[in-house]
Amino acid sequence: MSTEINTEELGEKIVRVLKTIYDPEIPVDIYELGLIYDVFVNEDYDTKILMTLTTPNCPVAETLPLEVEEKVKSLDMVKDCEVEITFDPPWTKDLMSEEAKLELGML
Repeated sequence: MSTEINTEELGEKIVRVLKTIYDPEIPVDIYELGLIYDVFVNEDYDTKILMTLTTPNCPVAETLPLEVEEKVKSLDMVKDCEVEITFDPPWTKDLMSEEAKLELGML
């Protein structure tokens, strides 16, 4: 008999953690900026986060994925976390939430 994990609940916790991580150049968290493309959680509580950066030459290209990985791994339910960076599709301002656009005076 397998116990079903609540991936939706865990997903929400992961999103809450992601919302504590900010792009150093923009006063908006990486989730609202639209840098997080997908969050996968499997039955072993391994997570994979597909994310992008605002530009390939982003000054935090080395440190931001590590910060995401460490903060997500700090959640009790998460066993492991892998962060994959992709530039396909490339990030654009259209990926930002209304909240982020408002914060940056773009609305």
